[in-house]
Amino acid sequence: MRLRLAGAALLAAAAAYYIYLPLPNGVCEPWKLMLLDAVFRPTLLACEIAHQLGLCHRIHVLNRLVYMVEDVDARSCAAVQVTDTLLGGIPTRVFHPKGGGELKRAVLYYHGGGWALGSMRMTSFDYVCRTMAEDLDAVVMSVNYRLVPEAVFPDQYEDAMAAARAFLSQEAFERYGIDPERTCVSGDSAGGNLAAAVSQGLAVDDTQQVKFKIQALIYPVLQTLDFHTSSYQQNHGVPILYRHIMIRFWLQYLGGDSSLEPVLLANNHSSLDEPAVTAAMRSRVNWTALLPPTERAKPFKPLVRKTGTPGVVGRLPALTDVRAAPLLAESEVLSRTPKAYVLTCEFDVLRDDGLMYVRRLQDAGVDVTNDHLVDGFHGCMVYSRLPMLSSVGWRSLKSYIRWLDQNL
Repeated sequence: MRLRLAGAALLAAAAAYYIYLPLPNGVCEPWKLMLLDAVFRPTLLACEIAHQLGLCHRIHVLNRLVYMVEDVDARSCAAVQVTDTLLGGIPTRVFHPKGGGELKRAVLYYHGGGWALGSMRMTSFDYVCRTMAEDLDAVVMSVNYRLVPEAVFPDQYEDAMAAARAFLSQEAFERYGIDPERTCVSGDSAGGNLAAAVSQGLAVDDTQQVKFKIQALIYPVLQTLDFHTSSYQQNHGVPILYRHIMIRFWLQYLGGDSSLEPVLLANNHSSLDEPAVTAAMRSRVNWTALLPPTERAKPFKPLVRKTGTPGVVGRLPALTDVRAAPLLAESEVLSRTPKAYVLTCEFDVLRDDGLMYVRRLQDAGVDVTNDHLVDGFHGCMVYSRLPMLSSVGWRSLKSYIRWLDQNL
């Protein structure tokens, strides 16, 4: 009996040691986040082993595992008709509220996942879009753009743009009963990146007759030049998005070699001796000037290399392409984009990307609402359908929908 108790105690201690992860003070329900991370870590390790052994690409393994528990067919319910179709040739899931003959407001949504993971079929994204459609009495379309590794930049952007143009067409307005004066482009994380880039691209396209009225970005990823912003430094080891994982996502998306990971991690790609990174570009990601005073007051210092690894941007020019990194857009472009909502989370490496974009939009004269979750972490909205896992996920979804309801 004593041996069993001792063994149980040792197992419990080992489990606690494995699960425990030092997290910053203030993160929402830290032990729940630790438990989630404890599940992710061995999953990522298994994917990496399979990749290194040449059995399967790490992304394919991870997506298959995700789809085993997160795949759902287009299921209608009492309030919403759900169908899978094509929008501009891109697979799209349409959530259409039942009843009512009046024209409806509409949201075009791009899911997150580092341009590599997820789909419109994932239960989490299906739930977010279904909830939007029901609560807002709005048509919601979730775009299934192509993913890494089969597709790399600009494929995802082009898919997103093709879907957006079809969404804003007279054909779509008539088919789905959409009010062309009440349209929104939105997305989370990598999807927020696509939403911002599409919003910019259409805003300056004078051939596009109907344009989005608002944009709503959920913890968007927006820049490639500085991986030592205050938020990258503060949250580099906070799940579910570690700094090195975000850099890996960027390299996979932009078609870069994995050998560049330590170069980007050290900011050697954007050193002062890199001529392809202009002074104007540097000013657009200068977080010491663009962040609110409360964020600038934190004890983090910028990392600007005088000399780095020469020619990285020449080898990977997409690093400075505004279609991939919307924060680098010129003010004249930003000034033509629609009214914006940007949700940021305190415990997210991408926090400063969003906060800098808020400031640059404001400076360009755009009406912007920044919804900052002081206890939030990256990806929290994914867990909105399971509030027992994280209450901040449910709160983030409700706050996001509230803003849409008031502004769309």
